Amino acid sequence: MAEPAPQDVWETLSQDERDAAYNNVAAVANSAAWAAERDELAADWRSRHGAKLDLAYGPKPRNRIDLYPSADRDAPCLVFIHGGYWQKNSREVFAHYAEGAVAAGWSVAMPSHTLAPDASLTEIVAELGEALDWLAREGRQHGLNGPFVLAGWSAGGHLTTMLLGHSSVRAGLAISGVYALGPIRDTFLNAALNLTDREVETLSPLSLPVVNKPLAIAYGTAEVPALVRDAQALHAKRTAEGAAGPLIPIAGADHFSILEELRSPDGALTQAALAILAVAKARSEAA
Repeated sequence: MAEPAPQDVWETLSQDERDAAYNNVAAVANSAAWAAERDELAADWRSRHGAKLDLAYGPKPRNRIDLYPSADRDAPCLVFIHGGYWQKNSREVFAHYAEGAVAAGWSVAMPSHTLAPDASLTEIVAELGEALDWLAREGRQHGLNGPFVLAGWSAGGHLTTMLLGHSSVRAGLAISGVYALGPIRDTFLNAALNLTDREVETLSPLSLPVVNKPLAIAYGTAEVPALVRDAQALHAKRTAEGAAGPLIPIAGADHFSILEELRSPDGALTQAALAILAVAKARSEAA
């Protein structure tokens, strides 16, 4: 019999057990080596493909976005939000994960946002809404004239789900996300986030009305059980309310290795982005 997910026995857990439930770095033995290699690969890819980098979408220092436009102005655009539990990382160190979508003929946009504690989670969500506003308003002059598919990993998966309802977004791909903030507030992660009662209530996708746009939800089968449970619960909630989009378990993938599925046009996550846009287009044509 499978052990219960941490969220299901939360009140029985010690502080160390609660912290461990969401500590992806500690859960993956080679996470430090992975991050070092990621940074190197990203810097190389960005230096070779960066035609439109560091564009300002807002007034704050980290309100910047990198664009990798397709030669086809009408190609779809994958808007990818990086992870880091809302308090670390930036678009630059995820640049090479644009590789699969670019090879498939898509454009890619990668925004950064102010990090906690310099911004609350409420402010982070608002900033990325401003990034989407900017893309909708300014994208055409930068060669982005196609539909937007919003994607994100880890904290970016959460932010993707929060922003799925934006008017410019046709469909979404949430990867390895956190979809309930109550447990997060009880862990080491809250030192920077300082989540309020209202944020736990209004920024937890599992507690919010379902956005009726197609959303693919992906996770690695080797992820920490808390993230697996959140992914499965969000998909179940959406399915119960008739919302479209598959649940995609990536066999053997951990929290970090799952991103390799974005580096090839044949990768499972690249294919998921292509497929979820096709679902959105089919629904639009049938309406």
